[in-house]
Amino acid sequence: MIEQIILTKKRFGKLVEDKVTETRMPYMDAVIAICEERDLDPGDIGNLIGPVLKEKIEMEAIDLNLIESDNGNTLPV
Repeated sequence: MIEQIILTKKRFGKLVEDKVTETRMPYMDAVIAICEERDLDPGDIGNLIGPVLKEKIEMEAIDLNLIESDNGNTLPV
């Protein structure tokens, strides 16, 4: 029971990946949905986002032109 309460980077990443796979929603939306389901403040989950999940969210944000790419402009392939 206590395992379900304590979230680690690995468990949080798994929850997000499962949500994205099941619902085909973007990673950013999946993170917010999990925060709402578990009554978590999105501002407090920075330590739960591992490097792999962070990179996926960053790539998603670059594709949506929400942030700029570090390596300049890229052409679609």
